[in-house]
Amino acid sequence: MSRTDTFAQFFKNIPEGVFIGTFCPTSNPKNPSKIKEKTLVANPYLRNIFGYQATIPEAEIQLFTDSSFADPESRRAFLDQLIDQKSVNDYLLRMRKVDGSLIWVEITASVTSLDKHGHVRIEALVRDVNDQKTFDEQSRNLYQQLVQAEKMATLGQAVSSVAHELNNPLTTILNWAERLVEHPLDKSAQRGAETIFSETKRAARIVRSLLTVARKRQSTRTTIDINEVINETLQLRSYEHKRKNIVITKEPANTLPPIFADAYQIQQVLLNLVVNAEDAMLATRNGGSIVIKSKYDIEQKSVVIELHDDGPGIPKEVTDKIFDPFFTTKDVGKGTGLGLTVARTLIQEHGGKIHVEAHPKGGTSFFIALPATSITTTQQKPQAPLVTKASRGANLLLVEDEQALAATVIEFLSDASFQVMHVGNGKEALELTTVDCYDFDLIICDLKMPEMGGIDFYHAFKNKHDASLETLFIFVTGTLADTKTERFLKETGCRWLAKPFRLADLLRIIQEVLDTKKPN
Repeated sequence: MSRTDTFAQFFKNIPEGVFIGTFCPTSNPKNPSKIKEKTLVANPYLRNIFGYQATIPEAEIQLFTDSSFADPESRRAFLDQLIDQKSVNDYLLRMRKVDGSLIWVEITASVTSLDKHGHVRIEALVRDVNDQKTFDEQSRNLYQQLVQAEKMATLGQAVSSVAHELNNPLTTILNWAERLVEHPLDKSAQRGAETIFSETKRAARIVRSLLTVARKRQSTRTTIDINEVINETLQLRSYEHKRKNIVITKEPANTLPPIFADAYQIQQVLLNLVVNAEDAMLATRNGGSIVIKSKYDIEQKSVVIELHDDGPGIPKEVTDKIFDPFFTTKDVGKGTGLGLTVARTLIQEHGGKIHVEAHPKGGTSFFIALPATSITTTQQKPQAPLVTKASRGANLLLVEDEQALAATVIEFLSDASFQVMHVGNGKEALELTTVDCYDFDLIICDLKMPEMGGIDFYHAFKNKHDASLETLFIFVTGTLADTKTERFLKETGCRWLAKPFRLADLLRIIQEVLDTKKPN
């Protein structure tokens, strides 16, 4: 085989694109957009990289035209450097194939002047690095996910360490404020009590949001009617909507299958979306409108909630970030950046999806899809949390080391016609329940206490009494951000409340448990 044949075979089989051509500037070689290209040589591998058929004449292969680059700026920068420095090495570019699809390549090239008119000749090697670049991006995304997971784990540990200490005083303040607003007061005191109550609930929501973001939490779920949850959510904001000139339009589906969900958590999601919409509209004008719809997606077997507002909208470049922790478009001090993160976390825990759409002319739309239960399932409306006559006088044991909180709960439950005895830790409770003369209908027990916590007390009590305790214990806890607590609550099957809790919620659960104990 001659040297010419050997070179031709090498040129044909080399696993890199080979390009030889000329640029003929029509005016100034410093203006690459004016450069006209003429291809002299293009090997088969180059054709393969850019999708040219083998039958296409070399003269029709256009490698450095505007249409061959992902954007004009990258072409201009590449040619500027190539002409100024006479060469480039492993220059990374995103280019287009003949069919318009994008591909990453690296180009090593050199140019020489041909004549006094500035015509230049380019000789280039083109390497297909698309797979490598895709792998690098996937690796970088994975690394970012791992970094994010580590941040969330660190956040979970930090929140867990302070939540219990913070939730105890929050619960006490919340309970006393709840008690105060129910009593007749002068206007100034009434306004102060209502403000304390409102702001304490706000602080409690922030703590719960941090716990939800930091770690998935268990929830109490039942079959619910999403239209009822929507109505109740909007009712909570009805006064604000009237005051702030916000028009609400509801478009509920007439018939919807129920969903198996935690009504409180779904309401929390909807409140976040509604309040965000309110803030966005009021930031640009006095008032606005919100449209909230519900429907059934028969193909996906899911109940869909749509919430549309006519506010200023969300910049398109921001839509991928709004669910990130601590990302907010609000002014400093007006948003925690946790609301939408919590919303996404809660919806995902329910097996659902949430996404946002920004509209070019303003306005934002959120879409929530939740898996539906059987269409034939019916939903029973929850009963009001009233103390029945049969429950009055029931003997309750409160096991709580926080004296201020215990005093509030005791006064409230005593007013509700319960007989309440209080001890400060699990050890005292175990000694008390060992005495035969004490027979309690219900034990309300904190989990974290000195000397003996609620978990150890429960196990010791169970060993002594060897009985099913699902209808005897109600637990309260300042944090669920540890695996041991979550596992314990799941294994016992007992009802529980997360601090800070409202007295009305405690009363409701007490009544539900006592009703369960009643013989059929």
